[in-house]
Amino acid sequence: MEKFEKNDIKINQKCNINLIQSTYIIKNIFSMIFDKTKLSLVIYNKYFQNILGLNVEDYKKISGRYIIIDDNGNGKECLQSTKRLVFEGKYINGKRNGNGKEFDYGQIIFEGEYLNGKRNGKGKEYNYKHEVIFEGEYLNGKRWNGTGKEYNYLDELLFDGNYKNGQGKKYYKNGNIEFEFEYIGNKRMKRRKYYENGNIEYETEDIGEKLEKRKDYYVNGKLKFEGEFLKGKIWNGKVYNEKGDEEFKIKEGKGFIKEYSSTGVLIFEGKYFYGERYGDGKEYNSYDGKLRFEGHYTFGKRDGYGKEYDNNERLRFEGYYLSGKRHGGGKEYDTNGRLIYDGGYSYGKRRGIGREYNQDGTYKQCCYGEPIIVTDGSGYRGLPPGTTLLWG
Repeated sequence: MEKFEKNDIKINQKCNINLIQSTYIIKNIFSMIFDKTKLSLVIYNKYFQNILGLNVEDYKKISGRYIIIDDNGNGKECLQSTKRLVFEGKYINGKRNGNGKEFDYGQIIFEGEYLNGKRNGKGKEYNYKHEVIFEGEYLNGKRWNGTGKEYNYLDELLFDGNYKNGQGKKYYKNGNIEFEFEYIGNKRMKRRKYYENGNIEYETEDIGEKLEKRKDYYVNGKLKFEGEFLKGKIWNGKVYNEKGDEEFKIKEGKGFIKEYSSTGVLIFEGKYFYGERYGDGKEYNSYDGKLRFEGHYTFGKRDGYGKEYDNNERLRFEGYYLSGKRHGGGKEYDTNGRLIYDGGYSYGKRRGIGREYNQDGTYKQCCYGEPIIVTDGSGYRGLPPGTTLLWG
């Protein structure tokens, strides 16, 4: 006898019922099954087949995730859409019990012990590089006792140390807590980061798939942001200035926004899209608020035309950017505002033909990087006349 566990049923999968049986009663039977998410096990056998006229492939069509279990309790769980393996191991009464392995896109992400469908007992977790990120004991699906690492949604390391009873703490050298977390069930966590003076920097709680409830604070303890982050990016909520006054609201990661440093200095103002800088904006120094850059952004990075300034707000560069780096045509200036270079860039470095200017305004023509072969129509091939080859 083979068993199929219903999991991750999507709303539009009700439409697939019509592909299996068109009779009114059959459609209503399966509608009831899909609406009752607590019904976690559908058993395929001859009895169902005779009454409903369904076979193994029919069950696969109506299940977002299905399990095939042999008579010895060994099973494999797959995604219907891609046939991709997500788990293999022991089952009892349709639930993971005993040793097993979890997979994501063909790579192992966990191996260890299960009880009643959850990680319980000894186990190991791996990241996409197949590095061990936790090794120890689990309780009801939560990391409980052991050694491991915690990352945020931007893959930045937050914690590397020991777990005790589902909790972990990291300390500053002065003895104050720097970071702490607590598992609250079903892979959800509470996190809290502190400034070195002991005040809270931010606190978060997972409330959905890559969605977290979050509060940020200034170093003086005043509220800076309150709302939601999605995939580590600001999504819905309110932003406050250092005095505690509401500055603006953001909805679904879009709108005009102001960013402040931990001490309340304005460090950015401009447009946001999907929780990131997108469109025209200005950057300021975090320590004195002076203009640092103005121009265009794409998904958080300088992209398109922009201008850079030094600490005294003197123009030092104007030109084009790509993915945060100078790329395309641009001009460099010295501290007196004198043009010193006019030419091309490639990913932050001078590339191609350009002009380097002397103090008297004269210049020499240079070629940075690989030589550029040109022809003047008379058979001459090489660098343009008067061009010096430089390696950037």
